[in-house]
Amino acid sequence: MTTRGDTTAINIAVTPEVQVRPANTVPRHFRDLLALDDFERHARKRLPNMIFQYVKGGVETGRGIAAAYEAYQQYVFVPRMFRDVSGRDQHVSLLGHNWSHPFGVAPLGGASFVSYRADLMLAKAARAMNVPMILSASSLIPLEEVIAANPDAWFQAYLAGDQPRIDRLVERVERAGYKTLVVTGDTPMLGNREHNTRSGFSMPIKITPKVMWQSALSPRWLLGTVAQTFLRHGAPHFENTDAERGPPMMSNKVRNTNARDKLSWKHVEAIRKKWKGNLVIKGLMSPEDAFIARDLGADAVILSNHGGRQLDHTVPPLHTLPEIAAAKGNMKVIIDSGIRRGTDVMKAMALGADFVFLGRPFLYGSVIGAQAGIEHAMHILRDEIDRDMALIGVTKPDQLDAALLRRAPLFAREGE
Repeated sequence: MTTRGDTTAINIAVTPEVQVRPANTVPRHFRDLLALDDFERHARKRLPNMIFQYVKGGVETGRGIAAAYEAYQQYVFVPRMFRDVSGRDQHVSLLGHNWSHPFGVAPLGGASFVSYRADLMLAKAARAMNVPMILSASSLIPLEEVIAANPDAWFQAYLAGDQPRIDRLVERVERAGYKTLVVTGDTPMLGNREHNTRSGFSMPIKITPKVMWQSALSPRWLLGTVAQTFLRHGAPHFENTDAERGPPMMSNKVRNTNARDKLSWKHVEAIRKKWKGNLVIKGLMSPEDAFIARDLGADAVILSNHGGRQLDHTVPPLHTLPEIAAAKGNMKVIIDSGIRRGTDVMKAMALGADFVFLGRPFLYGSVIGAQAGIEHAMHILRDEIDRDMALIGVTKPDQLDAALLRRAPLFAREGE
């Protein structure tokens, strides 16, 4: 199957037709996890507040997170009836691969300090489900280990505006065997994450009485993640911020974040000339930026406000999606930020997205149940999408279009 102008070679992965699991086959400790929002509630009980807030939090007022979520509430469906919706198929072709479902795992920095070896668990779960997983440059497990666990993983880079440093990292990623490189553009400096200061989280982590007390009250995290990591693998390092190994996470040396404010489109152009695989540009919200990426030869863009963790009061990516999708040419348009239900996935695709990514619920799943917890979250989203397609009146994601949506009355503009 091909979708919307994809002319790349496709690796076909055959998977069984979607089967919604009977409730009695779900592990007992997962039975209260009925929707992705439930994972946050359960994970909160298992994590120190500083770690939970690190994952959940945004910046300043939190409007970036809230607005991205609210954008999806501004659309309602106009479902079609009396259509044969048997034989539904979620497969989507994207960047040379036929994925089983139209969603993937967004990059999650520091994931393996939230949950034991989480980057590997996310990679293995994504491989089992045949969906893409993006490894964060701020991960604590070497990129070489992750691609060994999942040969289809993507790598996401935070780059300084320093071409020799960029070239060395790109060469390392290429040697490791990655086929897709994601370059993030929305981090010229870190956002104002006040919640980290309030909760006691810092980078590097400082062992203060507050941190010690929170850790002692969360023994499953302290023993199951921190102690196991140190005992089995030594002190966690920022392994992938540059071509060379970064500093220990808990040392006084901070990870190499200097000169990111010098990164510009000329560096993206140089990467495009050097990198032979798929090039994805992440963190865009402006149509003008998306079209620059298109004209420089990007294979895809990810419209994203970084999960509300960088600039507050940003435009929700969903609001600029239709304009970008209408003039994308051969470039693929992917979106993240604010997606929590199968209906959100359907709305994004109806407005022109080729694919979606989400992150926090899958990381919470790893906290609750390691790889099985992540796969349970993916099963929930998969089952919602299957049900939603039937109720909307389509059998494949590429049948979704804007005719199936209306602006909700509360949000409708004059004349709509």
